[in-house]
Amino acid sequence: MTTRFLLYGLLCAVSYLNPGLIQAQTYDIYGTITDEQSVVLEGAEVVITGTSKLVRSDKKGNYRLEDLHPGDYRIQAFSMGKKVASKNVSVTDSDVMLNFELLILYTELDQVTVSDQRQSTFGITKLNSVEGTAIYDAKKSEVLVLDDITANLATNNSRQVYSRVAGLNIWESDGAGVQLGIGGRGLSPNRSSNFNTRQNGYDIAADALGYPESYYTPPTQAIDRIEIVRGAASLQYGTQFGGMVNFKFKQGPEDKPLEFSTRQSAGSFGLFNSFNSIGGTKGKVNYYGFYQYKHSDGWRPNSDLDQHTAYASIRIDVTDRFSIKPEFTYMSYLAQQPGGLTDKQFEEDPRQSNRERNWFQVDWNLVALEMDYQLSSSTKLNSRFFGLIAGRDAVGNLGRIDRPDFGGERDLLKDDYQNWGNETRLMYHYHTGQQLSVLLTGVRYYQGFTHRRQGFGSDGSDADFEYLHPDNLEGSDFDLPSRNVSWFAENIFNLTDKFSLTPGVRFEYIRTESDGYYKNRTLDLAGNVLVDEKVEESREDQRSFIFFGLGASYKQSENLELYANFSQNYRAVNFNDIRVNVGNLVVDPNIDDERGYNFEIGTRGKVANRFSYDVTAFHLSYQDRIGTVLRKEPNPMFNNLVDRTIRYRTNVADAQIYGIETFAEADLFKLWVNPNSPIKLALFSNLALINAEYTESEENGIEGNQVELVPKVNFKTGLTFAKGNFRAIYQLMYVSEQFSDATNAVSTPTAIEGIIPAYSVMDISFSYRYKKFVVESGINNLADRQYFTRRATGYPGPGIIPSDGRSFYVTLGVDL
Repeated sequence: MTTRFLLYGLLCAVSYLNPGLIQAQTYDIYGTITDEQSVVLEGAEVVITGTSKLVRSDKKGNYRLEDLHPGDYRIQAFSMGKKVASKNVSVTDSDVMLNFELLILYTELDQVTVSDQRQSTFGITKLNSVEGTAIYDAKKSEVLVLDDITANLATNNSRQVYSRVAGLNIWESDGAGVQLGIGGRGLSPNRSSNFNTRQNGYDIAADALGYPESYYTPPTQAIDRIEIVRGAASLQYGTQFGGMVNFKFKQGPEDKPLEFSTRQSAGSFGLFNSFNSIGGTKGKVNYYGFYQYKHSDGWRPNSDLDQHTAYASIRIDVTDRFSIKPEFTYMSYLAQQPGGLTDKQFEEDPRQSNRERNWFQVDWNLVALEMDYQLSSSTKLNSRFFGLIAGRDAVGNLGRIDRPDFGGERDLLKDDYQNWGNETRLMYHYHTGQQLSVLLTGVRYYQGFTHRRQGFGSDGSDADFEYLHPDNLEGSDFDLPSRNVSWFAENIFNLTDKFSLTPGVRFEYIRTESDGYYKNRTLDLAGNVLVDEKVEESREDQRSFIFFGLGASYKQSENLELYANFSQNYRAVNFNDIRVNVGNLVVDPNIDDERGYNFEIGTRGKVANRFSYDVTAFHLSYQDRIGTVLRKEPNPMFNNLVDRTIRYRTNVADAQIYGIETFAEADLFKLWVNPNSPIKLALFSNLALINAEYTESEENGIEGNQVELVPKVNFKTGLTFAKGNFRAIYQLMYVSEQFSDATNAVSTPTAIEGIIPAYSVMDISFSYRYKKFVVESGINNLADRQYFTRRATGYPGPGIIPSDGRSFYVTLGVDL
């Protein structure tokens, strides 16, 4: 089966690399630019939004955009002192005349190179070269359009939602979709911590610098689109190797004062999801808000979940040039966790649970204030203030999963987060010769504070998150403040109509601290305390650095682009890397930050609305990669006469990761039967081939090993059928085997280390709309495969975390 998938994917990749196999005749858009007095305007700029294609009108006010393939375009015309004029146009089988009349500029809010016009997609598109106050030229990007995706949105099913994003390794930690775990290009999917995760442009992780794990995942039923930018995002969004993920919420409709929408879902294993939203526009005020409640009994015993999420935003157009938008997000959930399994337990029965006293709760409060000020038609200022007050508590038995839970005091870990920051950006459009260039510059200030504690909780089995000895914890008690100041700049230089260079630079100042104590406790075999030592610890680490990037883009036409970029990356040591007491884990006191770079080169394009593709080759160089290795040391329980095995977290080695990511989607009906047919039959293929190896290491037995959590083959394919208001999609995902630690252990008694076997899984979903009513349904894990995607070192394990078996869901909705 693996060979068949691989051959199919490679055949698809070959076809992507030859877009010339599918060609269409080109046409022109032409016309005349005049003012409100019908006087022709010389030198007026005419652009196709989202691209660098720009022409100017001649002395007679005439312009011509040449060599355009059939498709839908948005054209904007601009002249100094005049308002920007925008028009949508469809090119079919002939040249198109499009005239513009530019009015006197009193107030102007539009940008020359940006369009918010919704285009027809298969559920995925890319970011424009310039959007809002951000530059994406020459960067690999994906935009998931949720309205065009048919999936189990009630559970945020990540297999379906992210199926068209090439190369993502997805962890499935819970069937209700509470926490998102995605990683790309050889990076760990653990709570998406290798991506800079944002909501509406601002940070939502626990601590963007010191602990970038995301315990909060925005509900997909509220999302308009998900924007993903790979490693080159580090120049604008910070130093994470994986790039940036931004969840953009829906807004209230502009053409009505009130719209109400509801989605009520039920499914297997006690799933109930209620999502309700309101939105609208009244005068200069646009508003949107939602409330979601979710409950699930879970596929395994001891897996109950209750979750509440609410959101409210108001955009106020104070003037025609200035707007403000306050936002508030609240999320809380309480989940019982069934614990992990050993390999033998998984083979016997993956649904079993050996832990009934483990609980996890999260409270998340996000606030933000965004301000947009249009200084002129060519200059825009954006500023975002944001803050987080949140907590994460976990209580239970964190001991080896191959040993029963005999009761007694439970481990209790509590984090409290208080973070705030500001990011301010300035976008300026200007000319270099006959070409339009774009400058982006910005500053960011971020201040985080985490209070982290670990000690003994009660010996009961309920969700009790109170310490037995809060003033003298048995584990540790640390304050972990952090501070970050940065400045960045990028500039698109359009050297010709087709070729552009985008250099960038970022300066970072980082200060991380830790102040507190931990307990050095040693027990004998009878459980008697041999050593109980309180160790005070205070650290401070300050560093500053500059890193660079360069992108290049060659747009042969509006439907064919070649792109490449290079960007340096940096990842600061986070709190888990400094101090945490979980099982037999020991942290290297001299652990250091990680450094490296991303390089990618690719081609992407489309043919009308019938075929689209994106093929990328990449190299990720990862220096001083942090990981876990198995070591032996004297065991104090036996007076140091025998050794014990520990998990040692340190800078394991340098890693070199090479790969090819390919994506293509074709509307077979429009391609082969009728190009104007209202019926859609679209086939997509998504293949990533990756080779990741440790090259230099001071640890024994690491050099030459495969990097953990990197499947060599990651393949997804699917078929979508749509006619009228009915849509259906079938998809298949195959992921080859991967190791879970740097030593490439095949298996261990604790099940924390070992191989994650290859697996394949299928999903199918349907949706139908009748006037204001919507019905959605589907089956996840259609073949009821038994598999797992991760081995947990701590919560929600430790050990193997089985993925859910076959499940059903149905959603009923009304839009009023």
